[in-house]
Amino acid sequence: MEWISKSNIMIVGLGLMGGSYARALKRLGYRVSAIDSRAEAIRYALDRGIIDRGFTEPDAAALGDSDAVIFALYPGVFKAWIAQYQHLFKSGALLTDVTGVKSCLVYAIQAMLRPDVEYIAAHPMAGREVYGVENSDERIFLDANYIVVPTARNTPEAIEWCKSLGQVLGFARVVVLSPEEHDEMIGFLSQLTHCIAIALMTCNDSRHLAEYTGNSFRDLTRIARINEDMWSELFLLNKEPLLRHMDAFIGELQALRHCLTDDDAEGLRARMRLSTQRRAAFDEPEE
Repeated sequence: MEWISKSNIMIVGLGLMGGSYARALKRLGYRVSAIDSRAEAIRYALDRGIIDRGFTEPDAAALGDSDAVIFALYPGVFKAWIAQYQHLFKSGALLTDVTGVKSCLVYAIQAMLRPDVEYIAAHPMAGREVYGVENSDERIFLDANYIVVPTARNTPEAIEWCKSLGQVLGFARVVVLSPEEHDEMIGFLSQLTHCIAIALMTCNDSRHLAEYTGNSFRDLTRIARINEDMWSELFLLNKEPLLRHMDAFIGELQALRHCLTDDDAEGLRARMRLSTQRRAAFDEPEE
């Protein structure tokens, strides 16, 4: 969309993801402002030209001239922020987010939001095991997926704007899911994998694992260095889908265990063949 190149963009929450958005948008010529409660985060971003303007609390003038506002906040904080400060938005402003859960959030925010402002949800499937704007890097978007999560309240124009945002940020693929589809998918692909990584690190208390571990363990537990405040909130807000996926995983682990206890070599091989077949789909080149 041509007008987006002239937009004033406000980012609320200047951490790893908010900072990475800011870097990409600033480099592309957008006028980028940010709000973050950490004064050191704002100073860091201003000193390095990551943002044009920065604030440690909501600024009426800055929000009043922002064409788009991108929220990089925890879900509960995001909802409370909208309730308290939505009166400051410019009429016609478009809002989006980076939040990792949707069903519990999108409908509630859209229901409370002013009718002259539109919120179109999104989820960048990108990240790192470090935090803060100091570690932000727009390259995390390359080869990553960007999910647009509309509802019946969203206009076609806002959906297209959100898609175009993912494209200009440099994401390799932009897809569309409903909030329910998103949460079911994220419960498996992201939240369950974090649960597995946590369990791998907590089921053995050896202090010397790092001295002789191999790459397979490092790869499997890369995401075990985890932000406990954010991820515990995400797990609880998406509890039902995550529990279903955990039960399915436990069932598969039990099936492997039965193969071992029964000396069922063919049963083990059959599961390994199925695993190899399904994993191959992730490595197939796109046409």
